[in-house]
Amino acid sequence: MSEPIIIAIVLTVFGIIVFCSYYFSKKNVIIRTLAKIPNKPASSLKTNELSKVTGKALHVKEPLTAPFSIRKCVFYQIIIEQKVSTGKSSSWKTLIKEERFQEFFVQTKTEFVIIKPQEHPKNYSCHLVKDKDQSSGAFNDPTPQFESLLKRYNIDPQTFFGFNKRLRYKEGIIAIGEEITVAGIAKWKTLSEPIPEYPYSKIATLESTDKQKIIITDLPEVHKNKR
Repeated sequence: MSEPIIIAIVLTVFGIIVFCSYYFSKKNVIIRTLAKIPNKPASSLKTNELSKVTGKALHVKEPLTAPFSIRKCVFYQIIIEQKVSTGKSSSWKTLIKEERFQEFFVQTKTEFVIIKPQEHPKNYSCHLVKDKDQSSGAFNDPTPQFESLLKRYNIDPQTFFGFNKRLRYKEGIIAIGEEITVAGIAKWKTLSEPIPEYPYSKIATLESTDKQKIIITDLPEVHKNKR
Protein backbone atom coordinates (compact mmCIF):
# COMPACT_ATOMS: atom_id res chain seq x y z
CA MET A 1 0.00 0.00 0.00
CA SER A 2 1.46 3.34 -1.03
CA GLU A 3 2.23 6.09 1.45
CA PRO A 4 -0.39 8.56 0.06
CA ILE A 5 -3.13 5.93 0.46
CA ILE A 6 -2.03 5.22 4.04
CA ILE A 7 -2.09 8.94 4.84
CA ALA A 8 -5.55 9.27 3.27
CA ILE A 9 -6.87 6.35 5.35
CA VAL A 10 -5.39 7.78 8.55
CA LEU A 11 -6.91 11.21 7.86
CA THR A 12 -10.28 9.65 7.05
CA VAL A 13 -10.33 7.61 10.25
CA PHE A 14 -9.28 10.66 12.26
CA GLY A 15 -12.04 12.73 10.65
CA ILE A 16 -14.66 10.08 11.46
CA ILE A 17 -13.52 9.96 15.10
CA VAL A 18 -13.69 13.76 15.42
CA PHE A 19 -17.14 13.89 13.78
CA CYS A 20 -18.54 11.10 15.97
CA SER A 21 -17.10 12.72 19.10
CA TYR A 22 -18.85 15.99 18.22
CA TYR A 23 -22.11 14.55 16.88
CA PHE A 24 -22.67 12.13 19.75
CA SER A 25 -21.56 14.46 22.56
CA LYS A 26 -24.13 14.87 25.34
CA LYS A 27 -24.62 18.53 24.42
CA ASN A 28 -25.47 17.86 20.78
CA VAL A 29 -27.61 14.81 21.55
CA ILE A 30 -29.67 16.98 23.91
CA ILE A 31 -29.99 19.78 21.33
CA ARG A 32 -31.19 17.36 18.62
CA THR A 33 -33.57 15.56 20.96
CA LEU A 34 -35.20 18.74 22.27
CA ALA A 35 -35.60 20.13 18.74
CA LYS A 36 -38.03 17.27 18.02
CA ILE A 37 -40.24 17.85 21.08
CA PRO A 38 -42.99 20.51 20.96
CA ASN A 39 -42.73 23.31 23.50
CA LYS A 40 -45.91 23.89 25.54
CA PRO A 41 -47.17 26.10 28.36
CA ALA A 42 -47.80 24.23 31.58
CA SER A 43 -51.59 24.39 31.25
CA SER A 44 -51.47 22.61 27.86
CA LEU A 45 -49.49 19.57 29.00
CA LYS A 46 -51.26 16.26 28.38
CA THR A 47 -50.83 13.29 30.68
CA ASN A 48 -48.29 10.70 29.47
CA GLU A 49 -47.20 12.88 26.52
CA LEU A 50 -43.51 13.66 25.92
CA SER A 51 -43.34 17.44 26.22
CA LYS A 52 -40.94 20.26 26.97
CA VAL A 53 -41.31 23.60 28.72
CA THR A 54 -39.10 26.67 28.76
CA GLY A 55 -39.24 29.10 31.65
CA LYS A 56 -37.60 30.41 34.80
CA ALA A 57 -36.11 28.04 37.35
CA LEU A 58 -37.42 28.62 40.87
CA HIS A 59 -36.51 26.88 44.12
CA VAL A 60 -38.93 24.74 46.09
CA LYS A 61 -36.86 24.88 49.30
CA GLU A 62 -33.65 26.57 50.47
CA PRO A 63 -31.45 26.81 47.33
CA LEU A 64 -28.05 25.21 46.90
CA THR A 65 -24.89 27.35 46.83
CA ALA A 66 -22.38 26.87 44.02
CA PRO A 67 -18.93 25.94 45.43
CA PHE A 68 -16.82 28.66 43.77
CA SER A 69 -19.12 31.46 42.64
CA ILE A 70 -21.34 31.21 45.76
CA ARG A 71 -24.42 31.71 43.55
CA LYS A 72 -27.79 30.46 44.72
CA CYS A 73 -29.02 27.68 42.46
CA VAL A 74 -31.12 24.51 42.15
CA PHE A 75 -28.51 22.52 40.22
CA TYR A 76 -24.74 22.72 39.78
CA GLN A 77 -22.01 20.77 38.02
CA ILE A 78 -18.31 21.26 38.76
CA ILE A 79 -15.10 19.62 37.60
CA ILE A 80 -11.52 20.04 38.83
CA GLU A 81 -8.74 18.66 36.64
CA GLN A 82 -4.95 18.44 36.79
CA LYS A 83 -2.56 18.38 33.83
CA VAL A 84 -0.37 15.30 34.15
CA SER A 85 2.52 14.19 31.96
CA THR A 86 3.35 10.60 31.04
CA GLY A 87 6.56 10.49 29.04
CA LYS A 88 6.16 12.56 25.89
CA SER A 89 2.40 13.14 26.22
CA SER A 90 0.19 14.93 28.72
CA SER A 91 -3.50 14.91 29.52
CA TRP A 92 -6.05 16.31 31.95
CA LYS A 93 -6.84 14.03 34.88
CA THR A 94 -10.19 14.48 36.65
CA LEU A 95 -9.70 15.02 40.39
CA ILE A 96 -13.23 16.05 41.35
CA LYS A 97 -16.46 15.75 39.39
CA GLU A 98 -19.46 16.79 41.43
CA GLU A 99 -23.11 17.28 40.59
CA ARG A 100 -25.77 18.38 43.06
CA PHE A 101 -29.41 19.26 42.58
CA GLN A 102 -32.79 19.54 44.24
CA GLU A 103 -36.39 19.51 43.06
CA PHE A 104 -37.39 22.79 41.46
CA PHE A 105 -40.13 24.65 39.60
CA VAL A 106 -40.11 25.87 36.02
CA GLN A 107 -42.34 28.93 35.72
CA THR A 108 -43.96 29.57 32.34
CA LYS A 109 -45.70 32.95 32.66
CA THR A 110 -48.03 32.45 35.68
CA GLU A 111 -47.95 28.64 35.53
CA PHE A 112 -45.64 26.16 37.20
CA VAL A 113 -44.18 22.76 36.39
CA ILE A 114 -42.32 20.81 39.07
CA ILE A 115 -39.18 18.80 38.26
CA LYS A 116 -37.78 16.12 40.55
CA PRO A 117 -34.42 14.79 39.35
CA GLN A 118 -32.98 11.85 41.26
CA GLU A 119 -29.65 10.03 41.32
CA HIS A 120 -30.53 6.44 42.30
CA PRO A 121 -31.70 5.36 39.82
CA LYS A 122 -30.61 8.31 37.69
CA ASN A 123 -33.71 9.63 35.93
CA TYR A 124 -32.30 12.62 34.03
CA SER A 125 -29.79 13.81 31.44
CA CYS A 126 -28.40 17.30 31.97
CA HIS A 127 -26.05 19.70 30.20
CA LEU A 128 -25.24 23.04 31.81
CA VAL A 129 -23.23 25.89 30.30
CA LYS A 130 -19.91 26.17 32.18
CA ASP A 131 -19.78 29.91 32.76
CA LYS A 132 -17.27 30.12 35.61
CA ASP A 133 -13.69 28.87 35.45
CA GLN A 134 -10.38 29.17 37.26
CA SER A 135 -6.87 27.88 36.59
CA SER A 136 -3.38 27.81 38.04
CA GLY A 137 0.04 26.78 36.78
CA ALA A 138 3.79 27.32 36.91
CA PHE A 139 3.53 31.09 36.43
CA ASN A 140 -0.08 31.47 37.51
CA ASP A 141 -0.76 31.35 41.24
CA PRO A 142 -4.26 30.29 42.27
CA THR A 143 -6.42 33.16 43.52
CA PRO A 144 -7.29 33.07 47.23
CA GLN A 145 -10.83 32.01 46.29
CA PHE A 146 -9.55 29.18 44.08
CA GLU A 147 -7.06 28.05 46.71
CA SER A 148 -9.83 27.99 49.31
CA LEU A 149 -11.95 25.85 46.99
CA LEU A 150 -9.07 23.42 46.40
CA LYS A 151 -8.55 23.03 50.14
CA ARG A 152 -12.27 22.33 50.54
CA TYR A 153 -11.76 19.28 48.30
CA ASN A 154 -8.42 18.37 49.93
CA ILE A 155 -6.40 19.27 46.83
CA ASP A 156 -2.90 20.67 47.41
CA PRO A 157 -2.25 23.39 44.79
CA GLN A 158 1.50 22.76 44.92
CA THR A 159 3.79 19.84 44.15
CA PHE A 160 6.15 18.23 46.66
CA PHE A 161 8.87 20.65 45.48
CA GLY A 162 6.71 23.75 45.97
CA PHE A 163 5.76 24.41 42.34
CA ASN A 164 2.20 25.24 41.31
CA LYS A 165 0.26 22.34 39.86
CA ARG A 166 -1.50 22.91 36.55
CA LEU A 167 -5.12 22.88 37.70
CA ARG A 168 -8.36 24.05 36.16
CA TYR A 169 -11.92 24.38 37.42
CA LYS A 170 -15.23 24.70 35.56
CA GLU A 171 -18.66 25.39 37.02
CA GLY A 172 -22.15 25.41 35.54
CA ILE A 173 -25.36 26.10 37.43
CA ILE A 174 -29.10 26.61 37.12
CA ALA A 175 -29.46 29.90 38.96
CA ILE A 176 -32.66 31.08 40.58
CA GLY A 177 -34.65 32.88 37.88
CA GLU A 178 -32.51 31.55 35.01
CA GLU A 179 -34.27 30.51 31.80
CA ILE A 180 -34.01 26.77 31.21
CA THR A 181 -35.65 24.06 29.11
CA VAL A 182 -36.86 20.76 30.54
CA ALA A 183 -38.46 17.81 28.76
CA GLY A 184 -40.12 14.67 30.07
CA ILE A 185 -43.35 12.71 30.32
CA ALA A 186 -46.15 14.98 31.52
CA LYS A 187 -48.15 14.08 34.63
CA TRP A 188 -50.60 15.99 36.81
CA LYS A 189 -50.31 15.80 40.61
CA THR A 190 -52.64 16.91 43.37
CA LEU A 191 -50.96 19.40 45.70
CA SER A 192 -50.69 18.33 49.32
CA GLU A 193 -49.98 21.97 50.28
CA PRO A 194 -50.87 25.17 48.40
CA ILE A 195 -48.18 27.11 46.54
CA PRO A 196 -48.17 30.89 47.16
CA GLU A 197 -49.70 32.82 44.23
CA TYR A 198 -50.71 29.52 42.56
CA PRO A 199 -54.53 29.19 42.79
CA TYR A 200 -54.83 25.61 41.50
CA SER A 201 -55.12 22.30 43.35
CA LYS A 202 -53.06 20.36 40.77
CA ILE A 203 -49.64 20.95 39.27
CA ALA A 204 -47.93 19.56 36.19
CA THR A 205 -44.71 17.59 36.47
CA LEU A 206 -42.30 16.22 33.88
CA GLU A 207 -41.12 12.74 34.77
CA SER A 208 -39.01 9.89 33.43
CA THR A 209 -39.87 6.38 32.27
CA ASP A 210 -37.73 3.31 31.63
CA LYS A 211 -37.13 4.55 28.07
CA GLN A 212 -37.26 8.34 28.52
CA LYS A 213 -35.17 10.36 30.95
CA ILE A 214 -35.92 13.92 32.03
CA ILE A 215 -33.80 16.31 29.93
CA ILE A 216 -32.53 19.48 31.60
CA THR A 217 -30.45 22.27 30.05
CA ASP A 218 -29.75 25.99 30.10
CA LEU A 219 -28.26 26.07 26.59
CA PRO A 220 -29.30 29.40 24.96
CA GLU A 221 -29.62 27.83 21.51
CA VAL A 222 -32.31 25.49 22.84
CA HIS A 223 -34.39 28.39 24.20
CA LYS A 224 -34.03 30.35 20.94
CA ASN A 225 -35.25 27.39 18.91
CA LYS A 226 -38.31 26.65 21.05
CA ARG A 227 -41.48 26.07 19.09
